[in-house]
Amino acid sequence: MKPGLQLRFSQHLALTPQLQQSIRLLQLSTLELHQEVEQMLEQNPFLEVAEEAPSAFDAPPERAGASERQADEAWEGGGAEAGAAAEPEPAPVDAAEFGTTEREDWENGTEREDFDGIRETPAKAAASDGDELDPMERSSVGLSLQEHLHEQLRGMRLSPTDRAAVMVLIESLDEDGYLADALEEIAERLADGDAEQAEELLDRLRCALKWLQNLDPPGVGARDLSECLQIQLRAGPRCEAQMIAILICKNHLELLARRDAKKLMALTGADEELLKAAQALIVRCEPKPGRPFTRAEANIIVPDVIVQKSGRGFKVVLNPDVMPKLRINDLYAQAIKQQRGARTEAGNGLSARLQEARWFMKNILQRFDTIQRVSQAIVERQKGFFTHGAIAMKPLVLREIADELGLHESTISRVTTAKYMATPYGTYELKYFFGSSLATEAGGNASSTAVRALIKQLVGAEDGKRPLSDSQLSQMLEEQGIQVARRTVAKYREALKIAPANLRRSL
Repeated sequence: MKPGLQLRFSQHLALTPQLQQSIRLLQLSTLELHQEVEQMLEQNPFLEVAEEAPSAFDAPPERAGASERQADEAWEGGGAEAGAAAEPEPAPVDAAEFGTTEREDWENGTEREDFDGIRETPAKAAASDGDELDPMERSSVGLSLQEHLHEQLRGMRLSPTDRAAVMVLIESLDEDGYLADALEEIAERLADGDAEQAEELLDRLRCALKWLQNLDPPGVGARDLSECLQIQLRAGPRCEAQMIAILICKNHLELLARRDAKKLMALTGADEELLKAAQALIVRCEPKPGRPFTRAEANIIVPDVIVQKSGRGFKVVLNPDVMPKLRINDLYAQAIKQQRGARTEAGNGLSARLQEARWFMKNILQRFDTIQRVSQAIVERQKGFFTHGAIAMKPLVLREIADELGLHESTISRVTTAKYMATPYGTYELKYFFGSSLATEAGGNASSTAVRALIKQLVGAEDGKRPLSDSQLSQMLEEQGIQVARRTVAKYREALKIAPANLRRSL
């Protein structure tokens, strides 16, 4: 057999480290991005924070071409990488191989109080003395629930043994202010298997629990919701409604959650007016006494983009507060220039770190540019929302934005995940503006987001004594030309955290 030559062509996609970094930065949230920046500042000596000097981040990349070219000139190593070919610019992240798009249900409901007769938001306290520190102020200064209780404990005249018992219970509280473990279990752990000592400790812990439950905030140290509400109710002024409220919390919380007024009146002996007064007292209680001491800073959402009115339309601007202000250290960059042509191991290492810093800054620029482009495309498609609210939302899928911008669906999915937009109606995740379509009698389509907003509107306007069922809501939507099945209405209602009709009925 004679030897021969064969020519074969193959195609493969290689993900360079720079491209991998671009993909990773694109899907990071704002908090994660800042953590990544802090880590890079620690690792790379060429990067530093631009405190006063203007940065390339002050304008989108495509509109700041001149400034970027000037930055490139400043970053040039001047022969530090002599003999090496110039590296290409980072490619746009739009290839299908970079990840598959997960088909998620973009359900995004609005927080609402639970219909169990007890609010999920902290109860507003009455006007307190001027010298008393507000719970939210305590949280702002970083005071935890345990620290707050320990401060009160230091002002109490207790024996060392009783004080130690109360401290044990304080450390056993969960973040909501409830006693996580049973007193018997705590006593057994402290006694280490000694039954006689465990019994003695149990008596001390019971006494310590009474001390603990008299501390601020009211309801702390309770073992369940019923006990928590009873403690708070007993601390209030005595009246007939208070006694009925305590009785309900002790024995009939389930009936209160079901809004079964007839059974409650029969079991408590109260009339309708007295029952409503008792319910009002219960609603004012705080079901989670430790809530004011939780770190609220972690729940704050900072928008990545801001929508502004511009003539008859709207424009999207990047939030400068979330954009890292970075620059190349001039001292180190000049040192690289002075070593032009030197091919030492140390010089090559420094050149690589300089190039790494350049790529990192360019990838961050590209990240914010992509976010702005996608956000602007969303605003153009959802002009009705910014003019009339959620009811005017149009159906929108990832594919439409991807085709318009020439990107892949996976890129749009990454951009819209954990990125937020400040609008005249509040701050929303970018995924909020995407929704499936529902058929209408006119032959058009209605957005699922608009349907949810309409359901919320209908429920808000209903008669409290005759709440609308899912079937009635479906019928009312059909009368407005929107064809929605009862099961779909139930799904949207649950996404909005709206209770069923029987739990929304007023007492």
